Amino acid sequence: MNGSGASRHLTQDPPHEEHEEHSALAHDAPQDSGRAVLPALACALGRELVRRAEEEQRLMRQAQRNRTPGLRRRILDCRKENAEALKAMVRRHAWPTADLVGAEASTAALMILLHAPDLDFQLSCRDLIAQATADGRCPALHHAYIADHCAVELGQPQYYGTRIDPATFRPYPTRCPDTLDERRRDVGLAPLEEQMRMLRHGA
Repeated sequence: MNGSGASRHLTQDPPHEEHEEHSALAHDAPQDSGRAVLPALACALGRELVRRAEEEQRLMRQAQRNRTPGLRRRILDCRKENAEALKAMVRRHAWPTADLVGAEASTAALMILLHAPDLDFQLSCRDLIAQATADGRCPALHHAYIADHCAVELGQPQYYGTRIDPATFRPYPTRCPDTLDERRRDVGLAPLEEQMRMLRHGA
């Protein structure tokens, strides 16, 4: 996740999809139970998260070459199925932090969450990720991405400038722009203009 490739990918705003449904918080709210997870189960969870995230990325690459209504539906179905699988994992085992499932799988979980068609679930996980970040079990960068995502979806200014408006290729409005780069530095992000140059040049 600390690599520039992962950071670039997460910074790019995916095509906006309408939230199709909102599960009741009483049913889907994740529980930070603190229950121990056996190593073999943790490895299996990690593999499943990576597999699901890679499948969506494969469909997205196909869509870049040949966008069709059928492929768009497959992407939406994939995101919905991935979100449901992630919800089940979170309900049983709390948020899949890097210390639980490994750094790659934890990043895959974040990618699935960012594309989940359920803002209520995203907000609940945002709070779990914030706590995990405070406990040192999750990179601050993960919280930056989900915090910005939720802020934009709620019509609020974002904190770190990670969500890009595809219409303008500029970040959605941010809080306190004068100190934006300081906040970005604190979570391991490059200054905004440097990041935008990298995106424009496809670095």
